Amino acid sequence: MPDVSSVEVKPITDSDIEAVAEFLRNDMGSGVPAADWQRAMAPPWDVEQPNHGYLMRENGRVVGAYLALYSERMIDGRLRRICNLGTWCVKEEHRATGLRLQRALLRQRGYTFTDLTPNATVAALNQRLGFVALDTARALVPNMPWPVRSRGVRVVDSPPEIDGLLSGRDLTIYRDHAATAAHHVVLVKGDRCCYVMFRRDLGRFKRFPYFASILYVGNPGLFQDCALHFYRYLLLRRGILLTLAEVRVVSHRPPRSVMVGGPKKMFLSEDLQPEHIDYLYSELTCFKYIGVWLIDRRAEA
Repeated sequence: MPDVSSVEVKPITDSDIEAVAEFLRNDMGSGVPAADWQRAMAPPWDVEQPNHGYLMRENGRVVGAYLALYSERMIDGRLRRICNLGTWCVKEEHRATGLRLQRALLRQRGYTFTDLTPNATVAALNQRLGFVALDTARALVPNMPWPVRSRGVRVVDSPPEIDGLLSGRDLTIYRDHAATAAHHVVLVKGDRCCYVMFRRDLGRFKRFPYFASILYVGNPGLFQDCALHFYRYLLLRRGILLTLAEVRVVSHRPPRSVMVGGPKKMFLSEDLQPEHIDYLYSELTCFKYIGVWLIDRRAEA
């Protein structure tokens, strides 16, 4: 068994990103290139990051890491600091000391913590620490080639046009996430707009290699009115056959959908409620794919 006293836990600084990315590329077993890990640790939005998470070193070698993304959000008129807990990976021989990484992150005062991709082991640990589970019930929607008529609805995915259509909070969100792995469209009907952010994720079955996961809907009422055009766009323009839409995100159950359970998503806060928690400024926006391999292989510390 490794000597615990020889293992140090430190914040991940800018100078550590390359070494941590190489560790995750080699030890996560996910096939994600080191360059993608590096990009995910340095999100494009403007925020003062105290760290990029925490790492464990033994004799100068990285043997564990727990990534974190930070943001500042205006919620109910108050500026809140959010820490999104990301990938947690520890070498097998150091699993007994891996909890030190989580303790180091959660000791940071003044943050609401979100964990949006915990595996079963981590979710059980989170629950014992007081994390609250979000309602992730979701609808599985087949993307159909209709309606054929536009009914005056446009689906805009050109970045310059999106930038010109949005304003206020949605414009800020779009500009903060434009360079992430998420995808962006604006549904336009008359003089009204609905900004939609979604992911293209890996599926479990060869018949359905990809599906879309909706992360954010700026105008739920307009989205419900124009949703069929969005699903048609995903099929014909993106080649995606299915969409997963969490009811708490889209604010309705889409027609012709099947309700399915969602993966665990959790948060820990002194005063925020589930309705205050969304999936922006998180690893869900920064990784190209969070498919079965990432959900299932989050390290058991």
